[in-house]
Amino acid sequence: MKKINVRDIKTSPVELIGDDWALLTAGTPDKFNTMTVSWGALGEMWGRDAAFVFVRPQRYTYEFCEQSDRLTLSFFSEKYRPALNFCGSKSGRDYDKAAETGLTKRTADGYVTFDEARITIKAKKLFATTLAECDFIDKSVISACYPKKDFHKMYICEIEEIEEK
Repeated sequence: MKKINVRDIKTSPVELIGDDWALLTAGTPDKFNTMTVSWGALGEMWGRDAAFVFVRPQRYTYEFCEQSDRLTLSFFSEKYRPALNFCGSKSGRDYDKAAETGLTKRTADGYVTFDEARITIKAKKLFATTLAECDFIDKSVISACYPKKDFHKMYICEIEEIEEK
């Protein structure tokens, strides 16, 4: 893995997150969880390179995001789509996702990611807020994406380092 600047990522962030998906991983090397994400963004906030991630409160990974100051976004080649499907549809409360998918946990500087990732973004939380129904301008989003009113918590994270294969 080599360290790169966020501006050197050759794939569109929309493609990376929305099409390719990522594993969001939070916790410690000894106790962590990972989940598939396909909503989020990369950009700039407060003069810092930033990642914007969203987690519903019922997800097991939510507990780890709440307890951790740092998290990773790991992006994989298409051959890992079955692993991403598993990690997005099964709970870490019930499964060891790395063992079930064959992904190899890798830790670095307290971060948890996976050897198979082609890009890993290491990020530090700066801000968090729960999306509120009253703040939606387009109310159709609520019925389409939040029929149970289980609004995501948004984390704005400073990108500390990016590794690429």
